[in-house]
Amino acid sequence: MNSPQSKKLLPSTSMLAAFDAAARTGSFTAAAKELALTQGAISRQINALEQQLDIRLFLRNKQTISLTETGKAYANEINSALSHIRSATLNLMTNPNGGVLNIAILPMFGSRWLMPRLADFLAKNPQITINTVSKFSQFDFSKEDVHCAIHFGKADWSQANCTFLMAEESVPVCSPKLFAQANLAKADNVCANLIDLPLLHIATRPDAWQQWFNEHNVIAEAKARQGMHFEQFSIATNAAVAGLGVALLPKFLIENELKRGELQVICNKAQQTDSGYYLVTPNDKLSYAPIQAFTRWIEQVVAIEQTLLSSQSK
Repeated sequence: MNSPQSKKLLPSTSMLAAFDAAARTGSFTAAAKELALTQGAISRQINALEQQLDIRLFLRNKQTISLTETGKAYANEINSALSHIRSATLNLMTNPNGGVLNIAILPMFGSRWLMPRLADFLAKNPQITINTVSKFSQFDFSKEDVHCAIHFGKADWSQANCTFLMAEESVPVCSPKLFAQANLAKADNVCANLIDLPLLHIATRPDAWQQWFNEHNVIAEAKARQGMHFEQFSIATNAAVAGLGVALLPKFLIENELKRGELQVICNKAQQTDSGYYLVTPNDKLSYAPIQAFTRWIEQVVAIEQTLLSSQSK
């Protein structure tokens, strides 16, 4: 049973709807018209809310009202909460046998890997609606309207299940023009020659070049940190295509540029890392049917593609 204190913290939806409408319109009369109620009914609901919270939300001055500072902050939270409820209700009414799946994705992984394959998932699960939002790093699931996330890093997300998808093997690439200008085809030690070329850096992989040089026994303490920095893989990829420098990029994300000859792999010595791509699901959403369907699907797709890659490399 709910305690009296917990009931006090959960006002009725009629109180909250009246408060939200009055806060947005700045008028009890306008709120009454919006909700098809009388002005008196709106006034009673808001009075009851203020009494339940023991906090004044509006300042009344004859025929006008205005939110108190506390009321303004509360209005923002309540409006957001009611919007989520309306959205959830609409989704249920329009898609009663399915559900909505909100996924946080890494932008380039989403555009280059997930989107070309997502039609297959939707064809197999037509009752599920997919929405995506871009996220570059870990976040608090309890504060976001997100059911799961595709994350690069380690399986260290608290209060969540991390399903490993794939590793990331990055190789140094540049435009064919820069490759020719630097005479890399004739270089005795291509890895060492990269030190003297402009290096392009990714914000989410700040030490990638230094690690790559270390793995290949090249001393580059200072120069490995110099060069242009980018927040996203996509922009760094475009910069490399434009001949602005050498980028260390995941090979599976730049397949199109390699096929079109816009980028050239300088050497196939991939960077080794203990990080990888994970599907992260908060523990309290593991039983949500759309998440279970998406998890099964993406695991199957990754397994099939990894098997193909393995057979091609033999």
